[in-house]
This record gives sequence, C-alpha cells and structure tokens, in this order.
Amino acid sequence: MTGWLLLLWLLTGFGVAFFARELTGLSVFGWPLSFYLAAQGASLVYLAILGFYAWRMRRLDLAANAAANSAANPAAKPAAPREPRP
Repeated sequence: MTGWLLLLWLLTGFGVAFFARELTGLSVFGWPLSFYLAAQGASLVYLAILGFYAWRMRRLDLAANAAANSAANPAAKPAAPREPRP
C-alpha cells in the first residue's frame, strides 16, 4: 500500500510539472489550467493520500492490537459488571 501511495505521489508531482507547458493554453476564469492543477489539484491529491494512509494504518493497528490481545489471553472472559456499593 505504501508503494502504491508513493507512486501516486510521484505521478502527481511529476505530471503537474511535466504537462504544465501544454496546459497553459487552457484557461479557467482567466487563469491557466496548469496554475489550478499545481495550486489546488496536486495539494488535494496529497491531502487525500495522507488521509487514506492515516485511515488505513489506524484500521490495521486496531486489528493487530485485537489479534495480539486475543492471542495473549485466549481463555479470558470479559469481566462481569459489579454491583455498586451503598
């Protein structure tokens, strides 16, 4: 997963710089399209990469912790709730 995300990061950074000259002929609201891709598009892709990585790593960490806890004490039962004392 890390390799795929790094590849996406590389392609995004390289693609914006490589195709910027060809995209200057197209304009959005008077600004060249390459400006929008570099300023907003690439930043949003980087943010999405970071968000996906954090979400996926959290899920993997929780699954690993649950597996480690169940392997460490397989016969343990959850504790019964205690009655409050007066």
